[in-house]
Amino acid sequence: MLSGILQPLARDMGVSIPQAGLLISAFAIGMVVGAPVLAAATLRLPRRTTLIALLSVFGLGQVAGALAPTYGVLFASRVVSALACAGFWAVGAAVAVSLVPVTARARAMAIMLGGLSIANVGGVPAGSLLGQEFGWRSAFWAVAILSAVGLVGVIAFVPATRPPSGADAPRLRAEIRIYADRQVWLALITIALNAGAVFALFSYLSPLLTDVAGLDERWVPTVLGLFGLGGLLGTVLGGRIADAHLFGTMYGGIAASAAVLALLALLAESAPAAIGLSLLLGLAAFTTGPALNARMFNVADAAPTLAGATATASFNIGNTIGPWLGGLVISAGWGYQAVAWTGAALAAAGVLVTAYASRVHQRTAAVRRQATAPLHDEAPGAPRPTEPERPSPPHDPARART
Repeated sequence: MLSGILQPLARDMGVSIPQAGLLISAFAIGMVVGAPVLAAATLRLPRRTTLIALLSVFGLGQVAGALAPTYGVLFASRVVSALACAGFWAVGAAVAVSLVPVTARARAMAIMLGGLSIANVGGVPAGSLLGQEFGWRSAFWAVAILSAVGLVGVIAFVPATRPPSGADAPRLRAEIRIYADRQVWLALITIALNAGAVFALFSYLSPLLTDVAGLDERWVPTVLGLFGLGGLLGTVLGGRIADAHLFGTMYGGIAASAAVLALLALLAESAPAAIGLSLLLGLAAFTTGPALNARMFNVADAAPTLAGATATASFNIGNTIGPWLGGLVISAGWGYQAVAWTGAALAAAGVLVTAYASRVHQRTAAVRRQATAPLHDEAPGAPRPTEPERPSPPHDPARART
């Protein structure tokens, strides 16, 4: 939401655009910390109760942001809201994945991410429009109201369940062991680089459109909506193909994001190009979402709650690094186009890490196949070789009598 109201917010609070952009990073930092911490803290609580509590705190955080008298208070409200949001996403992801077989995880996550895509289509431009017409605080009030609506939905439709007990109860020590797996860390880094690439640019898309492409501020909600529409289409596409072509979807989406960001850096002064590439960036970036989430759940299968939390934290590590690097580039005087180059570099690094992760995955799979293969390389049903028959000892009449 903040990406569409950075300029009026910065003017009202008396801070620079990069300082206002740090509010996006503040939210992302809260998500990074909150996802694993709250997932661990609520591991044995009923999921419905956890979702209700977290969504309530999130809504109250929006009210605090709407009433914030200073930049510092607004910053703190973003962190608190993010902590609650992170826990909500982590628990929600675990619920979504638990409802389907392993072969449909990407599609399940695509449905959940579809909510985020719809929010980008409607919520982000709506927040931008509200900020321009009625002041940036009105956007926070709108999110608070939507949080209340979401809370009613959770109460009405999420079934009450008892937390597992006895041998089935989740154990934090057992789930933490996933962090000893190199593939979990590679999945985390890939997610972070992909998210960082997109949000390095998206966080400053509004000033890029007005100051570089020459568009009027009234165009910003429309372009943000196009980005969200691309994200929705990408989520649907990724959900359909990722289960069958996991690494292919990751390669294609991240490489496409790098290419689109590079083109945006070169062609940002052309308004039609900037508008069209914003749509394509949403499409490319969100195509990878279901695959990246499914990959994390696959490599951290023994810890579904922390897998969801780790995926959420990974996305928001990128959402923290991206705006921060973008702010550094702008503060250095290199302009908004340099932010697109920064995103392209992060995406290119994401492609390299994906390639390495694919090699590790193939090696691990080969070792497992070798470990479970039969001892002898023969056709099914073929007789196994037997030891040669030992010759009988010579007949000894005396021994025979004994």
